[in-house]
Amino acid sequence: MTPRPDQNVPVLFSYGFRPFFLAATLFGLGIVPVWLLVWRGMIFPTGPFSPVDWHVHEMIFGYGAAVVAGFLFTAVPNWTGRMPARGWPLVALLALWIIGRFAVAGLFGLAAVPVMVLDVAFLVAVAAMIAREIVAGSNWRNLKVLVPVTLLTIANALYHIEAMTQGHAATSQRFGIAVLIFLITLIGGRIVPSFTRNWLAKKGSPTRPAPFGRFDGVSLAAGAVALVGWVVLPQSAITGGLLSLAAVLHLVRLARWLGPLTFGSPLLLMLHVAYAFVPFGMAAAALAAFGLAGPGPAAHLLGIGAIGGMTLAVMMRATLGHTGRELSSGLALNLAFIAVATAAVIRIAGTSEVFPGLDGIHLTAAFWSVGFALVVRRLLPCLIAPKVQPRRANRAPAKT
Repeated sequence: MTPRPDQNVPVLFSYGFRPFFLAATLFGLGIVPVWLLVWRGMIFPTGPFSPVDWHVHEMIFGYGAAVVAGFLFTAVPNWTGRMPARGWPLVALLALWIIGRFAVAGLFGLAAVPVMVLDVAFLVAVAAMIAREIVAGSNWRNLKVLVPVTLLTIANALYHIEAMTQGHAATSQRFGIAVLIFLITLIGGRIVPSFTRNWLAKKGSPTRPAPFGRFDGVSLAAGAVALVGWVVLPQSAITGGLLSLAAVLHLVRLARWLGPLTFGSPLLLMLHVAYAFVPFGMAAAALAAFGLAGPGPAAHLLGIGAIGGMTLAVMMRATLGHTGRELSSGLALNLAFIAVATAAVIRIAGTSEVFPGLDGIHLTAAFWSVGFALVVRRLLPCLIAPKVQPRRANRAPAKT
C-alpha cells in the first residue's frame, strides 16, 4: 500500500521499513567493529551486561528487533488494508530504540532495572502499535503475529533478569535466538516459496514449489519443540535427537521450494541460502547436545547465517520493491550477502588462525562489516529518497 502524499511527513518516516531498516543496517555496520574493540580489551561497555552478554544482546534485541519492527510495520498495512504508521509515531519509536541502545551500553549511567525498562519499552511499544492496527482493521486472524513479538519481548526482559541474578545470560541468549529462528521458519516459510512460485511462473517454468501443507506444519512444530529443548536443556541427548529431526525436516522443506532453479534471480536465491543456515545451525546444536562439538558453531550459524542472512535478504528485497526500484540486487548487494554468509562459516573457526595473523573472529568481523558497508551504500539512498514512480509510456499524438 502506498501512503497518501503528505508534505509534513519526512520521507524517512513515511513508511515503517524506512527508519528501522536504515537503523538496522547502520547499527549492523557499526556494532561489530565496536565489539571487536571490546573483545580486544580496548574499550569497555559500562552497562549492566558482561562484554559477551552485551554483544549478543545487541545483535538480537538491537539489530534483530529493529529489522522485525521494520518488517511488521510494512507487512501489517497489507494485512489490514489500513494506512501504515507514519510520521511522529515512527519518530518516537525510533527514538525509543536509540535510547535503549545508549542505556544498554551504559551511556546514561543508570542502574540495571531502569536500563531494562528503557530497553524493553521498545518491543512493548511495537507490539502495542501492531495490535492497535490489527484490531482497528478487524484483521483478527493476524493477531497471532503478536505471539513471537511478545515472546521476543519476554526474552529481552529475561535476558536482563538473568544477567542481574546469575551474572550471565546464557539461557536467554538461546531464547532470543530461538524466537528469531522460529520467526524465520514461520514467515520465511511463507514468503520464500511464494516469491519462488511467482518468479518461476513469470519465467514460464512448469515447475512450482510445494504449497504450504501438512509437512510444513509438522516441520514448524518439530522445529519449535527442538528450539525449546535447545533453550532449556542444550546438552541433553533428547534435545540432540529433537534438533537432528528438526534439521532433517527443515532441509527437506527447503528442498521442496526448488532453490536451485532460482539462480537467475540472486535476490531470490539469497532467501533460499539464508534459510539453509537454519537446518545447518540445528545440526550443529545437535552435535553440541551430544557432546561432539562446542556451543559456538550453532549459535553463530543460526545468528550470523540464518538471522543475519535472512534479515539482510529481506531488507534488500523489501527496500527495493517498496521504493519503486527494480528487484535486481546488482554486484554490490550480491557481494554483501556473500560476505555475510562467509562470515557465518568462518566464525566456526573461533580463535583458531585461518590465515597467518588472522583468526576466525577477526575475519568474521571483517566480512560482516564489508557486507554491511555495501548494503548501507546501496540502500541508504533508497531509504531516504521518495519512492520512484513508474514511467508512463508516451502517448501517440492524436490524429487530426
